[in-house]
Amino acid sequence: MQTQKLLTQRTNPSHLLYLRPTKSYPFTTATATPTPTPTPPPPQQPLEAAALATLILTSSNPQALAQTLHSPTIQWTPQLVNTILKRLWNDGPKALQFFNLLSHHPSYSHHPSSFDHAIDISARLRDSPSLRSLIYRMRSARLGPTPKTFAIIAERYASAGKPHRAVKVFLSMHQFGCFQDLQSFNTILDVLCKSKRVEMAYNLFKVFKGKFRADCVSYNVMVNGWCLIKRTNKALEMLKEMVKRGLTPNLTSYNTMLKGYFRAGQINEAWDFFLEMKKRDCEIDVITYTTVIHGFGVAGEIKRARKVFDAMVKKGVLPSVATYNAFIQVLCKKDSVDNAIVIFEEMVVKGYVPNSITYNLVIRGLCHRGDMERAMEFMGRMKDDGCEPNVQTYNLVIRYFCDEGEIDKALDLFQKMTSGDCLPNLDTYNILISAMFVRKKSDDLLVAGNLLIEMVDRGFVPRKFTFNRVLNGLLLTGNQGFAKEILRLQSRCGRLTRKIKL
Repeated sequence: MQTQKLLTQRTNPSHLLYLRPTKSYPFTTATATPTPTPTPPPPQQPLEAAALATLILTSSNPQALAQTLHSPTIQWTPQLVNTILKRLWNDGPKALQFFNLLSHHPSYSHHPSSFDHAIDISARLRDSPSLRSLIYRMRSARLGPTPKTFAIIAERYASAGKPHRAVKVFLSMHQFGCFQDLQSFNTILDVLCKSKRVEMAYNLFKVFKGKFRADCVSYNVMVNGWCLIKRTNKALEMLKEMVKRGLTPNLTSYNTMLKGYFRAGQINEAWDFFLEMKKRDCEIDVITYTTVIHGFGVAGEIKRARKVFDAMVKKGVLPSVATYNAFIQVLCKKDSVDNAIVIFEEMVVKGYVPNSITYNLVIRGLCHRGDMERAMEFMGRMKDDGCEPNVQTYNLVIRYFCDEGEIDKALDLFQKMTSGDCLPNLDTYNILISAMFVRKKSDDLLVAGNLLIEMVDRGFVPRKFTFNRVLNGLLLTGNQGFAKEILRLQSRCGRLTRKIKL
């Protein structure tokens, strides 16, 4: 029984440090598109990476682990190192331990891309000393920091609600020998816009558009920003300004504007804009059609969405996996999951390979209907098709099991995550900890305490509410000793304690 296993777990709380230089996932300066471009299914990771990641996760002896990692039988490459770091993403302390141990390898030296991954993880952990150390080591080895490194740091600041610091990172790049250019300018605009700080991005755009000679990408980023906050009039102004400056809007510009209208609920304006694109002989592509299909579907106009889908095929524009995903999503939400599964099977028959997004949409639809058994069948089919369930797959099934009161089944899935290739993330822990209060059992609250300790060990920062809810629960069920341990953990995490209601 998984509850009993979690009751007996022994974990060592780790402390989290507040981060000054925060950073984020690597991002690109490519223009925002209405829908993600379809990509082929990812190649399977080498078994060596999976085995090494498991070894690192289960090792409790750093010296023995270092000896194994330094063995001449392992042929280290940047690709292998980066693959392992990605696998260990949701256990940041273990990922950094691996990176640091490998830094002392007698013949292998880290690639700049591996440094960027480690910096990204350090920033997520809010581990300021590690972050500063990594940047210093990167500079000492003359490997950077690169524009991508600054992009990572800036995006972390923006996602943490500190856009002004993100801008300061951009403005201070030259102090590290990395000079700002058009690409880095477009990048900081993209970061600010995607974090909904569009006004700030626009002010920066006005100041520096002359210096960096803003191009089509710059304008597309700003168009997308205004569309994200549903200010389509401002987005249209950007397109007009673009033309005045002698720049020609491209298909990405129009697709972004089209999606903006749908996002803002301006269905008639979106349709008129689409017809105008056709009238002007724009090279309407699969992204354009996918945007219209999804937009109509979200608005509940399923028949119009299907009509556009059929028209696309007649025009000789082949649907992509993203197109099918969009259609399946709106069918699950606005029509019926059974009809969504019909489309799913249709795409498979036509030779398309469903990706994790496709499966997750169907699984979510089945879970929402309460058909957990069939949802689990699709999860198994996912593995058979070589598309491994990801953390989103596990989280949505765990959440619905918890909603159905099937706590033990949820814990079974959680146990598979912790012992497999897909580590739990912050959402996983929050879902399970909340579920431990449903049955109001003393043992469940002990599980909640162990989950809280484990999530901190893996580098996640629980909310104050989570800490205090667990503390209250433990105190009310007579677990004062464990409550004191959680209180010490809260102190190490730098969290201020609220009054405990007894």
